[in-house]
Amino acid sequence: MEVIRISYPLSEIASQYPVTEAQSAAIGDFDGVHLGHRQVIGKAVEASEFERLSSAVMTFHPHPREVLGSPLYSTYLTPLDRKLEQFEKLGADRVYIVRFDRELAKLSPSDFVERILVPLRVKQAVVGFNFTFGHRGAGTPETLTELAAGRFRVNIVEPFQIEGQRVSSTLIREALSQGDAAYAGRLLGRPYEIAGTVVKGEGRGSKIGIPTANVSPDGAYVTPATGVYAVTVRLDDGAQLSGVMNVGKKPTFHADLPEPTWEVHLFDFSGDLYGRRLTIELRNRIRSERRFESVDALVRQIHADIEQARRLSAL
Repeated sequence: MEVIRISYPLSEIASQYPVTEAQSAAIGDFDGVHLGHRQVIGKAVEASEFERLSSAVMTFHPHPREVLGSPLYSTYLTPLDRKLEQFEKLGADRVYIVRFDRELAKLSPSDFVERILVPLRVKQAVVGFNFTFGHRGAGTPETLTELAAGRFRVNIVEPFQIEGQRVSSTLIREALSQGDAAYAGRLLGRPYEIAGTVVKGEGRGSKIGIPTANVSPDGAYVTPATGVYAVTVRLDDGAQLSGVMNVGKKPTFHADLPEPTWEVHLFDFSGDLYGRRLTIELRNRIRSERRFESVDALVRQIHADIEQARRLSAL
């Protein structure tokens, strides 16, 4: 899969990335690459195969809402590198990462079509039903169809629903904020995951007989509600293990940590994990985080958490 980073205006990179093939392009931010997004991208890939076009995904980075001042969108369901992995799995030939900045935000819907889509030889644009583009989001899928003026087709994909609920990035963020990792996974079509490197922590886990790996995330991930989760962990050598993870501020030992930590205990594992990269899939939330009156009480609860996580991993 070819990855091309572009910024507006396109004239600066036209000679470096000449477009020689007509393209079927899925266009959107696609944070999460959830079931609805997968449907949009799948339509673009399917059309490319049927009409002998190359398949492309056009995404925007940073998130437009972050650039326009929403702090909520400074974190991502899928940081950019994770998003690219998903695009490749879905069969895209090419990904355009369009730098979203204040200048691009001022572009009118008409200029977006004339100065970006037409030069990139988009012959079919596939967008979700709620896609917006151009200054202040003035462009809609219907606007895009009008502006295409017969030069390219526009395929508008209807919302993907689960039990009458429309799948959206916002809904997934809400599920994670409530600790409902299982529901978030259903909406994504795969477990919600974070990846990061194991770093040195306080070493307290080993002292109480339950060693943990402290993970420093490799991107600005959406942090789920604090608590204890049953997880599946992929190691950098391909091994996959079940485990239990605490996301939180360790109130039994600290009055107020500035940021939550990610600590994972792997079942049936021995060895040194420092410096290694782990990918952690959240399966189920076992309980919320709370302060214990003693270390012994905490240890008893952790053992109960481990047993519950083992039962869940066996299902």
